[in-house]
Amino acid sequence: MANQGAKKRKEENARHMKNLQRLIIACNVIFILVRMVIFHSTFTWKHWIGLVLTSVAYAIPYQQIANMAQPSYDDNGELLDGGFDMSTGGVCGYLHDIIYITSFVQVMSIISAKFWYIYLVVRYLYSFYFGKHVFRKIFFWVSEREFTYMLVLCFRNGEGPPYTNILDLTQNFLI
Repeated sequence: MANQGAKKRKEENARHMKNLQRLIIACNVIFILVRMVIFHSTFTWKHWIGLVLTSVAYAIPYQQIANMAQPSYDDNGELLDGGFDMSTGGVCGYLHDIIYITSFVQVMSIISAKFWYIYLVVRYLYSFYFGKHVFRKIFFWVSEREFTYMLVLCFRNGEGPPYTNILDLTQNFLI
C-alpha cells in the first residue's frame, strides 16, 4: 500500500506516453496518405523536408518526455517513484506544446503551406516569454510589474524618454 501513488503515476505515465505515440503516428499517417498519395502530383522535395523536420520535432520532445516518465526502482526491483507528473507545467508543458503544435502544423500543412508560419509565431511567443520571465529573474531582480513597465517604456515609439537600450532604462527606473 505504500507505493500506491507511485504505481498509479507509473500507469498514468504509460497511458499518457501511449496517447502521445498514437497522436504522432496518426498525424504522420494522415500526412503521408493525404499529401503523398492523394495529392501526389503536387508533392515536392519541400514536403520531404517538412516531413523530416516534423519527425525530428516529434522525436526530440517525445524522447525527453519518455525519459521524464520513466519510473525508478531500487536494487531489489521494487518501485520507488512512478516517474514525473505529466500534468505539471514547466519544461514538461513546453515539450507537450511542441508536440501538439507540430501535429497541428503537420496536418494543416496539407491544406496550405502557409501553416508553416505558425512555427515562427510560436518562436516569437516563446522568446517573449523567455525575455519576460527568465531574463528578468536572472538580470534585474525586479517584480514582474516593474519589468513590464520597463519594457513598455523601452519600446514605446518616440513617446516618453528616449531610452536606447534596456540598461539605460533600468538605471533611470531604479534610481
